[in-house]
Amino acid sequence: MSTSIIVTGAGGRMGSTICRMAQEDPALTLAAVVERPERLASLDVWKCPAGSDPVAVFAQVPGGVVVDFTSPEASLANARAAAKAGVSHVIGTTGLTAEQKAELADLAKTARIFWAPNMSIGVNVLLKILPQLVQQLGEQYDLEMVELHHNRKKDSPSGTALRLAECLAEARGWNLPAVANYHREGIIGERPTKEIGIQTIRGGDVVGVHTVYAMGPGERIEITHQAHSRENFAQGALRAAKWLPQQQPGTLYSMLDML
Repeated sequence: MSTSIIVTGAGGRMGSTICRMAQEDPALTLAAVVERPERLASLDVWKCPAGSDPVAVFAQVPGGVVVDFTSPEASLANARAAAKAGVSHVIGTTGLTAEQKAELADLAKTARIFWAPNMSIGVNVLLKILPQLVQQLGEQYDLEMVELHHNRKKDSPSGTALRLAECLAEARGWNLPAVANYHREGIIGERPTKEIGIQTIRGGDVVGVHTVYAMGPGERIEITHQAHSRENFAQGALRAAKWLPQQQPGTLYSMLDML
């Protein structure tokens, strides 16, 4: 049976990629698209119902799954609308605040909601193996990260970088806000042992590169994940869209739950 997909922000780079891949997948049906009023005309290419009011659009697709790579504010509004309409909601939006994540978790008590700052299978497998690496190396190894994205990305550091850094901090028993260093300049003194550096590079059309460094006495380990195209994230989101309707409300699901 085909899963009905509703894509929000369908006129954007990720939205259009998701629409195309949903139409190419025989197990999915692109049932509706949502976009701002001034961009609706550009969605005619998808030959499906389109609108700018999520509440009205979601109500037209009972049993559907919303796939959402928009903005934190829009995703929260969409989550409220999806919960009201009784449709499932897969969110790949980054840059959410702690308060916004808490609201998503609260909505997920009675609605099917899936949120992941990175939909890549590879990144999420990395999140599973990094703690073991960090714990076995021990605290003699300094932990650093560099993330690189295209020049149109709005949030910094990336949601993926923050999640990877949280993973590193948790493995050490640290609180990330207390140990993260996002900027170094001037006479800064020696590097503290209890610190995780997270540096940002922006430029060109780079989809996403994250490198974690573990640097110890006489050696260095580098682990790099490179996203070659947005299809990588779209594929993970659509896989989640097939999986989520089979789950029960009550928890804010993630890629690790699905894997």
